[in-house]
Amino acid sequence: MKKSKEELIQISTQIRKDIVEMLTESASGHPGGSLSATDIVTTLYFNELNIDPKNPKDENRDRFVLSKGHAAPVLYSALARRGYFDPKELSTLRKTGSRLQGHPNMKGLEGIDMSTGSLGQGVSAAVGMALAGKCDKKDYRVYALLGDGELEEGQVWEAAMAAAHYKLDNMTIFIDNNGLQIDGNISDVMNPSPIDKKFEAFGWNVIIIDGHNFDEIIGAIEKAKAHLGQPTAIICKTVKGKGVSFMENEASWHGTAPSKEQCAKALEELGGNK
Repeated sequence: MKKSKEELIQISTQIRKDIVEMLTESASGHPGGSLSATDIVTTLYFNELNIDPKNPKDENRDRFVLSKGHAAPVLYSALARRGYFDPKELSTLRKTGSRLQGHPNMKGLEGIDMSTGSLGQGVSAAVGMALAGKCDKKDYRVYALLGDGELEEGQVWEAAMAAAHYKLDNMTIFIDNNGLQIDGNISDVMNPSPIDKKFEAFGWNVIIIDGHNFDEIIGAIEKAKAHLGQPTAIICKTVKGKGVSFMENEASWHGTAPSKEQCAKALEELGGNK
């Protein structure tokens, strides 16, 4: 499935609306990092991933792991809009008995390749998937999305070392580099910079882009696919809370749900509630 840039912009706007409405309805969740990752996830699900909602367990499908599992709303919206389930179900986020819990559960919802939530574990599982693809001589590719605060987890670097050691050029990770985590600036909490030099030192191919520019996201994916012998890390410069003015670059919106009044304002900024 390939979409034009104009279509990707429309889809990403719809996903941002979904995120705001879901979190307002649930009165809990993580808007900031979901909104900053929206354009990356939109590009993957509507322009890149070899997946089929009618055959979600196809062994030859591409894999996607949301390693920053607390950003589940962006994944749920993408899956719904891609055809895995009825978008009406998005309103059940975090409710008792819902398939859409606060973190992705691969046993509860088709289209989720890995249950995530404990930071660092998702990317480690993605390395295993990519290694299995190599061992089985499969052509599928593995993508994972990490938060920049997640890079403070030592397990991330063990996974990075393994991916480079096994030359997993079928693996690409995206770093949602919005500069903020729940406790504030990443540089103040536990500075992971320079992110690019660290991944290069671990043996990765590194690309730095604007994580809200669809041309750059698509171009970086193509470069990663063409690069042989190394896994690729795409460092995406993003804005936490992107698209909603009062959430942008505010760490307080990491895990705070909007009120109904704030939801209405956000939807207005995003072009209405339709």
